[in-house]
Amino acid sequence: MSSEIEQVLVVERRLLDQCGSFQGLTFEVDRYLPVLLNDRNHRFLPRPVAEPDPSFKQLIPYFIIVCNRRIWTYTRGKTSGEGRLVAKVSLGIGGHINPQDTGADGGEGVYTRAASRELAEEVVLPAGCTQTIVALLNDDATPVGTVHLGVVHVLIAPSDEVRPNELAIAEAGFKSIEELRPLRDRMETWSQICFDAIDELFLRGKVG
Repeated sequence: MSSEIEQVLVVERRLLDQCGSFQGLTFEVDRYLPVLLNDRNHRFLPRPVAEPDPSFKQLIPYFIIVCNRRIWTYTRGKTSGEGRLVAKVSLGIGGHINPQDTGADGGEGVYTRAASRELAEEVVLPAGCTQTIVALLNDDATPVGTVHLGVVHVLIAPSDEVRPNELAIAEAGFKSIEELRPLRDRMETWSQICFDAIDELFLRGKVG
């Protein structure tokens, strides 16, 4: 097993405050994302340094996968990279941005590659998927949320042939909004926030 310490992309919390701090979701993606992805405004830190330090926000692509208005849902297993979320129900797939995602095309290219890599590492998707960035997600009410900032994508799958690609994803499958309502209290906080705004996320993600 490699002992190499993971490096993760962070932005300073004060930058978020300068753009306009918020709790929960904001749909003003164009107000925030170009600033956050500007090469001058982000850098990589060792994950053990970033995790306990709320003066930094780790930027996380967070995909909500939808097919026929049903949401791909799973439970985080014991091998999850984020131990504080084990056994929680999640509506989102995603992860950290690492130095391997960098290139000559700057921050937007870094983000796009990282988002695609994380998605491919965690799930196997059918051909023909489409996606839209619909919101940013900030939760300063929990220890996990305090040091992370989510970029919410709605990904539309043309079929329900979506399967997990790693052991940390358990009990995976598509569920309707009605089926998810009784599970809300078991959801991780980010998923609760997204679930409570699911109609708006569907609208902005062009879910028919």
